[in-house]
Amino acid sequence: MKKVFALVLALALVLGCFSFASADAKTYKVGVSIYQFTDNFMTLYRNEIENYFKSLETDDVKYEITMADGKNDMAEQTNQVQNFITQGMDVIILNLVQTSSADAVIDQIVAAGIPLVLINREPLAYDADGKTLDEAYEGILNNAQVCYVGADARQSGTFQGEMVAELENHGDINGDGKISYIMIEGDPENIDAQYRTEFSVKALTDAGYEVECLDDQVGNWDQTKGQELCANALTAYGDKIEVVFCNNDAMALGAATAILTAGRTVGKDIYLLGVDALEEAVQLVKDGEMTGTVLNDHIGQSHAAVDVAVKLLNGEPIENYYWVDYVKVNKAYVDAQ
Repeated sequence: MKKVFALVLALALVLGCFSFASADAKTYKVGVSIYQFTDNFMTLYRNEIENYFKSLETDDVKYEITMADGKNDMAEQTNQVQNFITQGMDVIILNLVQTSSADAVIDQIVAAGIPLVLINREPLAYDADGKTLDEAYEGILNNAQVCYVGADARQSGTFQGEMVAELENHGDINGDGKISYIMIEGDPENIDAQYRTEFSVKALTDAGYEVECLDDQVGNWDQTKGQELCANALTAYGDKIEVVFCNNDAMALGAATAILTAGRTVGKDIYLLGVDALEEAVQLVKDGEMTGTVLNDHIGQSHAAVDVAVKLLNGEPIENYYWVDYVKVNKAYVDAQ
């Protein structure tokens, strides 16, 4: 009986310890709002956020992720942020629908005392003075723990232009001394679209090449729209078009279809550039049906966003900005992998 009693007592102690440890386990509530779930790149990004948070869980720490689709509607996203605040989120990760509305949304989160990690869409020039995040929130950032994680879109645009400049004919297929191009932009309000549009061309002019813009249209990151705009431009300008710049790969994939339908051949009589290095786009580069893209590292960025969110949850000091470099992806790069 003494042995049985001792065994029961030992078991009770073990179960008691287990219950005590379980009671001490901490679950953090994380609210994530993505500007639009249908975006190819942000789908990869948000899935990796969830996967990485899950990989960091232990017996003592859990993360409860609430993922919301902004549906490319600022009013919808604002409601989501207000719900996050009401639900008492421990940290919010936010991919803004409109960078021009950043100040109002940030103010609400700051007032609620919730740490904030802004991702992918840098809230530059969202106020009348065109201040950067740290300038506009000087004195608030450190207190409220607000930061931005992303890649410098100027670099991605520069890399697009450099890949054209590095071609044997430097993009001047017809040899008339100038590079004639069309530009298919993302959301014109998005700073990434603005920078990619500007710096892709700037890379060519800085290298001493003359350029001619035949057409510049807004495709809003959409593949179908990219195909439509490229098809219209090919009809209007025909063989005059030497380079097609797209602010992202989704639109470039659409443009690739339009180019093929028009009987043009990438690498022979036209060049096509995108950004994001989506799997389908990289395959086109490998097959010679796309000149190049730029790796927008969703894994590096999502992991950096989660890592800094965890720092905030742990009360650790953070920086205002966390940058992840882009990478040129052309035929040489793909063949070397």
